[in-house]
Amino acid sequence: MDESLSRAGEAVRAGELVVYPTETVYGLGANALDPAAVSRVFDAKRRDRSEPISMAVPDLEQARRYVSLNEREQEFCQRFLPGPVTVVAERRPSVPDVLTAGRERVGIRVPDHELALALLETVSPVTATSANVSGEASPRRVGTLDERIVERATVVLDGGETPGGGSTVVDVSTGEIHRRGALVDDVEAWLG
Repeated sequence: MDESLSRAGEAVRAGELVVYPTETVYGLGANALDPAAVSRVFDAKRRDRSEPISMAVPDLEQARRYVSLNEREQEFCQRFLPGPVTVVAERRPSVPDVLTAGRERVGIRVPDHELALALLETVSPVTATSANVSGEASPRRVGTLDERIVERATVVLDGGETPGGGSTVVDVSTGEIHRRGALVDDVEAWLG
């Protein structure tokens, strides 16, 4: 696995796409700070460019390089990350418009999956979006990846079957849950 992990890191640094497992579904990764690489993610997924894409990092310390977190957001992140939760926060200037669809906020994720974290320790931030064509089912196994995604990816990291579902997407500053997913009851309870 070390060799494929190393190849995946090199691919991301070169602006190419990789598929990686998370604690929910398989993700499609590219250098989240490279507008051309992010555009390749949109193209591979056939995703509307008005729909933002989140980014993944290995830990909260790295998250702070790309987003500004107020005290409440930091408390939330310390409680729920790593985990199947995407936190929408104010982006820093290094985060490209193409990733956020021009918005001032971006989703940040710290996946709770050994292989995903190993990739992110090698290279980050990486796009955090399901490795599927938009509107199709999110893949839980490498064998169920859409050929159109596999053709676009330079490296596919196989982490076996993932649990499925999706991350809960939450804007802590407004208390708004944009997408209900894993741990949503815990998130709602925390938001109070």
